[in-house]
Amino acid sequence: MTVASAPRAAKAGSPPSPARSPRRSARSLARRWSGWLFVLPALVPYVLFVVRPLLLSIQYSLYDWNGIGAATYVGGQNYRTVLTSRDQLVPILHAFELIVFFTVIPVGLGLVTAALLHGLPPGRFATLTRVVLFLPQVIPLVAAAIAWRWVYSTDGVLNQGLSAVGLGGVTRAWLGDFDWALVAVGLIGSWVLLGLCTLLLITGISKIDVSLYEAARLDGAGRVQEFLAVTLPGLRREIGVCVTVTVIAALASFDIIYVTTQGGPGTETLVPGVQIFRLAFTERQIGLASANAVVLMALVLLVILPIQRFSNRED
Repeated sequence: MTVASAPRAAKAGSPPSPARSPRRSARSLARRWSGWLFVLPALVPYVLFVVRPLLLSIQYSLYDWNGIGAATYVGGQNYRTVLTSRDQLVPILHAFELIVFFTVIPVGLGLVTAALLHGLPPGRFATLTRVVLFLPQVIPLVAAAIAWRWVYSTDGVLNQGLSAVGLGGVTRAWLGDFDWALVAVGLIGSWVLLGLCTLLLITGISKIDVSLYEAARLDGAGRVQEFLAVTLPGLRREIGVCVTVTVIAALASFDIIYVTTQGGPGTETLVPGVQIFRLAFTERQIGLASANAVVLMALVLLVILPIQRFSNRED
């Protein structure tokens, strides 16, 4: 036997590697399925109350159906109506206008408020301020909308305050005014979401390395430069969360609009949520309502996914 063939002979003569034991395979399989058992209590309700209704909405959107009688298959006709009819596009445009009030204002003011509160020494005043700002998140939206409807009424607090300072000519029925109704309900959304954005951003500021602020001060940076150079870059992920939550709240808004104006006056505050409710439960157009819901979901994904990608990207 040659030297070169010795290792081959030794390898050939070595005992075969033991096969994977059945007990080990069963243990591995049990470990794999045990994870699904832990997830199952949450997965089953999610499938029943989220995935199943979503699939049914997609199915209904392909039919002309009043919810009671026989359904007629119409294919993509409902989607063509949603994307071409002015009556169906107006609510979507209003939802994008609400992004200014539900996202831009709360996130912008939240950044400023968080920076100011972060500079306050810990104490009762700082704690009380945070509680007051977060209070709208605790109040149910329906109750908040009812309170604001009274504030905006003809003899409400807002008009009384304007009259008291000599601005009686400015007063009006804010929720019934064709020019100001959307602004009025938008400001309610700003009030509701400001506290949430502020607390999220305060939490983010507390995680920024203090040495970065010290280095900025040593370089002669003022409060504004410090905010732009250190605070804003350090809050990218938190800002991404705030923008995501508030944009979804704007595009899927329903409670505030329905309780305060029900989409009026006319269609000035009509948003997709209220439009879907009207079509499904008042006009009995289940297929068109489902198509609106599917289009709304697609719009939310189209807007949110780029925001998430930008806020979560690596530096």
